[in-house]
Amino acid sequence: MLSPDKFHYCPRCGTAMPGHGTAPLACPAEGCHFVYYNNPLPVVAAVVEVSGGVLLAHNRSWPPGLFGPVTGFLEAGESPDDAVIREAREELGLSLTLESLIGVYGFETQNQVIMAYHLRGKGTVTLNEELDEYRVIPVDRLKPWSFGTGLAIRDWLSTRKG
Repeated sequence: MLSPDKFHYCPRCGTAMPGHGTAPLACPAEGCHFVYYNNPLPVVAAVVEVSGGVLLAHNRSWPPGLFGPVTGFLEAGESPDDAVIREAREELGLSLTLESLIGVYGFETQNQVIMAYHLRGKGTVTLNEELDEYRVIPVDRLKPWSFGTGLAIRDWLSTRKG
């Protein structure tokens, strides 16, 4: 992901860029019109309910012991509903049913906006190359965290209790 401080020169015309550190960042060259907005990336997250609880996975790039819902980037021309099913199927190998949208969450530290969904999964888990481990956490033992996908877990749990 690019950030405004990486633009010392305009990628369109090569003109030196002014003032780094904030977006939008506009090229000062007359007629260029390049503007870098640094908009958040759209990400989908799957709270996958399976027999026995909610499936949380460990991404190979994460620190040991860190588990979370399956996530992935929304691709061009793809609806969020389709993206979350595709990502969860690719990463887990399960047959999946979309139950509901849980919510939309800003994840500012990663410059992302997360669209989180509740899915039901059936079948045998087959992890793809991005994941190396998973756990099924019983719903009554699932604890949310205070950022990113943890907020979706919190909201999903609140619908089950009330």
